[in-house]
Amino acid sequence: MRYTRRGFLGALLATRALRTVTAGPLAGLKIGVTDWNLRLAADPKALELGAQLGFEGVEVSLGREPVDGRLKLDDAALQAQYLAESKRLGVAIAGTCLDILHRNYLKNDPLGAKWVAAGIPITQRLGARVMLLPFFGKGALQTPQEMDYVVDVLKDLAKEAEKAGVILGLENTLSAEDNARILDRVGSPAVKVYYDVGNSTTNGYDIYKEIPWLGAERICQFHLKDNPHYLGEGKIDFERVLRLIGQIGYRGFANLETNSPSKDIPADMRRNLAYIRQLIARLESRAA
Repeated sequence: MRYTRRGFLGALLATRALRTVTAGPLAGLKIGVTDWNLRLAADPKALELGAQLGFEGVEVSLGREPVDGRLKLDDAALQAQYLAESKRLGVAIAGTCLDILHRNYLKNDPLGAKWVAAGIPITQRLGARVMLLPFFGKGALQTPQEMDYVVDVLKDLAKEAEKAGVILGLENTLSAEDNARILDRVGSPAVKVYYDVGNSTTNGYDIYKEIPWLGAERICQFHLKDNPHYLGEGKIDFERVLRLIGQIGYRGFANLETNSPSKDIPADMRRNLAYIRQLIARLESRAA
């Protein structure tokens, strides 16, 4: 994707002007986007595209394939590039994703713990607050023994995360109750739930009960999606979701992890972002 400097700056100013300014229950909510859904995983160019589309932040992948035995973003020059782009564009690094856990599962692979330990200081240096730990596919938590193993691993890693001011966000296929049990057993404010409304709906959970039950004290970040649909055209009532996010007093990023039905990623991202911002504006006007 290529942009002229004049065209990019014009688009950036226009999209910034469209960002919702809120003062009510959703005043602390920021809308970001995942770099992998921009098809720019672990690529600083994602910040430019995210800024152009009007997002307030971009969730950054740390690299699914190791480079010389290290995470791709375990590189001072690359980190500096991300920080410089974030400052230049006025777009935040909304969090990081330890996507290498899709190949080295934290539930049974010692390399998984190694990658978490490596990702914590990277996330800190990038100025991000949350590092997503995914548990999907063959890496999903399916038995009590697997959960026990992860609890033991997280107890040690949480100490380092606390020191760094980083939250380890667990995104998985478990219920709110199972996630809460894991959090309670780890016993650290540095381990919370990364709540994905699309995944939880697909797995048969009642997101409208789980969000307030978990509350802002247990949820560190949200993914908003209803794939393969555009937001508002699938099963999920996003106005209700946003209302609940406001009611629990959540402050932080909700990141769009939406697919592109038309295969035109910028157009589809703009459409989904506009829909969410319209809902936020509607809810805030009612609260005024």
